[in-house]
Amino acid sequence: MASKLFHISPHQAESQIEISLREAFQLLETQLRVPFSLKIPSPSEYLELNRAIVYGILSEPHFANIHFTHLNAIVTDGYTYVFYLILKLVYESYSKLLEPVKVNLIWVTSKLVEVSAIGTDNLLAGLLRQIVGGDISDGNLWLCMELLKLCLDKFEILLEEPLILTSALYTYLRLLADHCRLANNRKLENLKKLEINFCVRMLRMHFQICSRIGRDLVRLLQDLVYVSEFCAIWKDLVSNPLEFRTPEFSDISQLYCLRTSSRYFLVRISPEMETQLRFLLTHVRWRHQKRYQEWFARKFFCRDEAEESHSSGSLNSFPSTSQEGSGSISRRFNF
Repeated sequence: MASKLFHISPHQAESQIEISLREAFQLLETQLRVPFSLKIPSPSEYLELNRAIVYGILSEPHFANIHFTHLNAIVTDGYTYVFYLILKLVYESYSKLLEPVKVNLIWVTSKLVEVSAIGTDNLLAGLLRQIVGGDISDGNLWLCMELLKLCLDKFEILLEEPLILTSALYTYLRLLADHCRLANNRKLENLKKLEINFCVRMLRMHFQICSRIGRDLVRLLQDLVYVSEFCAIWKDLVSNPLEFRTPEFSDISQLYCLRTSSRYFLVRISPEMETQLRFLLTHVRWRHQKRYQEWFARKFFCRDEAEESHSSGSLNSFPSTSQEGSGSISRRFNF
C-alpha cells in the first residue's frame, strides 16, 4: 500500500507509526464524519480515536478543519497524546514526511497554538530544530518561512510562552548570519526581511524576554553588526541601554554575566545530530573516534552528500540506544 505520510523506497519496510495511525483511521473512519458520535469513549478507545484523528488531519487536508473540531470536542487529556504522536513524527521522521504532510503539520501546529494547548513549546522547538543552518534548499527555506510566519501571526499568544519566542529569536539571529552573507540571492530576499522584522521586534519591544538568552545573545548580535538594523541595536546596547525600556537592564556587562542555557544551543542541532553526538561523546573510546567524526562530517556538514544519503541510504547510522527510549514511550501509551 502506498504511504500517505512518508517517502518510502521500494526496499524499505513501512513505518510502524504510520501502520498504527492508518489502522486506527480505517477502523474508526465512519466515526470521523459529521455528525460525530456522542458516546464517551473508554481510555483505550480514546487513544485509538486520537490516532485516527491525527492520521486524518495529516492525510486529508480537505477535512482537516472537521478533524480538528472533532479533536477539540473529545479531548480530555490536554492534547497530551496528540502531542506525543506529532512529536514522534517530528523528532524521528520529519525528513521522510511527504511535502503535503509537512504543510498539514505546520497547519495543525498553528491551530494548537491558537487553543493554547500545553506542549506547543516542545512542538515548536522540535520544528525549529529541523531548520538546517547553511542550507538554502527549497524545503529548508520553506520551513524557515512557515515557522517565522507562525511566530509573527501568533505573536501575542506566544508571549505567554516566552521560551518559544526566545528560541525562535536565537534560531533566526543565527540563520540571518548565514542569509545576510548571501547577497543578491532572490530566494532569500523576502525571508531575510521577515527575519529582520521579527528579530528587531523582539529586541526593541521585548528585550526583557530576549535578555534571558544570556551572553550568547551578544555573540549573535556581533555577527550581524554590519546589518543596519542590528548596528543601531548594538549601539544602543553599548551606549544607550535605557532605550530598551527594561528597568533590570542597565549595562551590557549584565548579559556577559548570564550563562546561556543549553536549551538554546540544542535548538540549533537536529534530533538526529544530537543522537549521534551523544553516542560519539559517551560510547566511543578516545583514539577510536576518527571514523565516526568523518562519518558525522560527511552526513551533516556536506549538504549534497547528506541529501544523497537520505535518499540512497548509503551511509550507515551510528549504533544508538534511541530505539530503547522510543520503546519505553510506546509501552507507556500502548503504541
